[in-house]
Amino acid sequence: QVQLVESGGGLVQAGGSLRLSCAASERSFNNYVMGWFRQAPGKEREFVAGIRRSDGLTYYVDSVKGRFTISRDNAKNTAYLQMSSLKPEDTAVYYCAATGWKTYIPTTSNEYHYWGQGTQVTVSS
Repeated sequence: QVQLVESGGGLVQAGGSLRLSCAASERSFNNYVMGWFRQAPGKEREFVAGIRRSDGLTYYVDSVKGRFTISRDNAKNTAYLQMSSLKPEDTAVYYCAATGWKTYIPTTSNEYHYWGQGTQVTVSS
């Protein structure tokens, strides 16, 4: 059972930056695909970015391309989401998720088997 713990959320002004971290409990996690999702009040959970930990393959939703960067540190069993040029519409609870190795980056929540507890990101205008 993989346990994921997110950190790094908070309140930031529009145009600012935050870095989210997702620490995994499982050493074999290095073969996993990691994803970040977000859910704003009254909206469905949406895919933000994903990374395949073995080779660093990444994929982003169009709305964050050029502003967010997903990365990983396999030695620390940790994935990161660097968020820059934040907008009020980025406000949401951000969730880290993991699944086994795949040939692609899954973008739907039902393809991920392990989830963190979520961390709040609030961007003020």
